[in-house]
Amino acid sequence: MSVDRILLTNDDGIETVGFRALYDALTPAYDVVAVAPAADQSAVGRSISQDVVVHDHDLGYAVEGTPADCVVAGLGELVPNADAVVSGCNKGANLGEYVLGRSGTVSAAVEAAFFEVPAIATSMYVPGGDDWWELEPDPEHFAHAAAVTRYLVDHAIDAGVFDHADYLNVNAPMADGESGPLPGERAAIAVTEPSTLYEMDAEWDADTGDITLHDRIWDRMRTGDVPDPEGTDRRAIVEGRVSVSPLSVPHASEHHEALDGLAEAYSAETDPEPVADAGSGAGGD
Repeated sequence: MSVDRILLTNDDGIETVGFRALYDALTPAYDVVAVAPAADQSAVGRSISQDVVVHDHDLGYAVEGTPADCVVAGLGELVPNADAVVSGCNKGANLGEYVLGRSGTVSAAVEAAFFEVPAIATSMYVPGGDDWWELEPDPEHFAHAAAVTRYLVDHAIDAGVFDHADYLNVNAPMADGESGPLPGERAAIAVTEPSTLYEMDAEWDADTGDITLHDRIWDRMRTGDVPDPEGTDRRAIVEGRVSVSPLSVPHASEHHEALDGLAEAYSAETDPEPVADAGSGAGGD
């Protein structure tokens, strides 16, 4: 299967620097049609709408909806002949098993997989503390993300990668010479699995009654103190490599004797006592 037309989406919004970086990297070789959120839709997961408003845009279409909305509207109507979906480039990494379901960037790729369209979700790791999100990135910062995404679109389908994976979750270092090589230099690819480390916690402020949710892993990544083993996405990105995780949908399901036994026991039980008739006074209004 050759790639001619690409549906490009994201969750940060169609006007962001990372989105334009991928658009500019792909358009010299492909017919790229943007179908992306009109505004920031970060961390919405696979939230879906019933109706969305679509606006014409210089790059394609701006959708007043979520990344999943964009993929469904795009593959279902706006760009039904797309050969691949690319989502990104997200400002901020999407690493670890627990992040995959909440990331709008990754969720767009998951939605495409249900259409049986090869998809790549690309994110850029921004080092720093709790204020990393305040960074106003330059286009050059996305150099490694753009280069590896273009490389994978060029080669992965013909190489048979998507015979074994439904989508690729790509995380690239920022091209700043510190967290990753400078633009023009090559950042090596590591084929990875999502990390299983989970360090979310909550802190209750008794004075205000507020509970603050905090992901402690970002503090550890800032200092390089991550216990993730070799072969995991987080280890690769901390070491300045591009993490590429080949992933599949739907969620895996495994039958086992414990649950099968419960199901059989429930089915074998006699019917429970019928619920009292509402008119007997046992029910409510």
